[in-house]
Amino acid sequence: MPELFGTRYSRAELLRRIGRLEQAAGVRLVTLGDGQGRGVRVLEFRTGSGFAFDVVADRSFDIGRCELGGQPLSWLSAAGAVAPWYYEPAEWGWFRSWGGGMVVTCGLDHTLVPDEDTAAHFNQPHVRTTVRYGLHGRVGGLPARLAGYGERWDGDECVLWAEGEVHQSAVFGESLLLRRRVEARVGASAFEIHDVVENVGHTPSSHMFLYHCNVGFPVVDESSELLVPSRRTTTDYGVPVEGYQIMSAPLRGATEACFEHELIAEPGGTVPAALVNRSRALGVYQVFRIAQLPHHTVWRMMGEGTYALALEPSTNRDAGRPDARQRGELQWLEPGEARRYDLEIGALAGQAPIDEFAARVSRLAAQAVRGGPDGT
Repeated sequence: MPELFGTRYSRAELLRRIGRLEQAAGVRLVTLGDGQGRGVRVLEFRTGSGFAFDVVADRSFDIGRCELGGQPLSWLSAAGAVAPWYYEPAEWGWFRSWGGGMVVTCGLDHTLVPDEDTAAHFNQPHVRTTVRYGLHGRVGGLPARLAGYGERWDGDECVLWAEGEVHQSAVFGESLLLRRRVEARVGASAFEIHDVVENVGHTPSSHMFLYHCNVGFPVVDESSELLVPSRRTTTDYGVPVEGYQIMSAPLRGATEACFEHELIAEPGGTVPAALVNRSRALGVYQVFRIAQLPHHTVWRMMGEGTYALALEPSTNRDAGRPDARQRGELQWLEPGEARRYDLEIGALAGQAPIDEFAARVSRLAAQAVRGGPDGT
């Protein structure tokens, strides 16, 4: 039974009070009409709790703007909404059309820094013997086929949903299909992403996958705190790990840094992580499954304008493709083979929810000190 405006309503009682559900909550399809975003389809979700977010159908069905009660939760870059026809997939071109947003999908055959690898599995040595991969792969710049959207009642509970498919393919190359379903419960302040990546081609394909979840001001601000259940935190950026979990005010001339976590999972295999701003009683959390995404990095950028923290659950370590291959961790999908990924993201509004989530993470940290099971 959804709670709206401080009261719980059955389906019948709610519908007696409104002409249609969209008065209180819903999903609306719109098309942007100006600038580099002209022509981009967006699904606007409102859950009725003040929680709202956009599914950008023409940018891999990713999550763009996200807010609670008018307060932004996601970081948006200076690029803003950029249509897929302006996307630059080669080398470091990803940065030119990276609009930020709450969830940016990286993959499907490559993530992290640009690299080059064998093309032998495509069986066309006279065409090419290697493949060049740009930053974070190609999928984030591809438009989706919109399969449907709307609301679904189950008794007195109502779920808003949207489904799309993104096909990353090339002649003499990969043919990978991302099937995505986004759900949000009416009255809640969270959404879930359910993804399936399938090799729909006829040759094997490498597979790397990462959710780049970008939190911004006012959740990111001086003294905001990162909460991650980690046995050990490392970085290759030549900066101290000590104090990395506390955010600073924006710094002129700041340099990015990434920090990698050795995760601790809950008994059911889930991993909770969050960034919280206690002075504003506001936070953003994510929950994912360690069996699906065993690695986690945070991208910490305390610069002016580019002032954000990204929570990044991933199939691979932050060291990139050569490291994954060397360790034997580079995944391959055979024709017809698929992988599933599930992610929950939501808002923490008020001191009590923040304290409860912090305690959830602290219990796992204490477990690591005791040397108990990690739930993996």
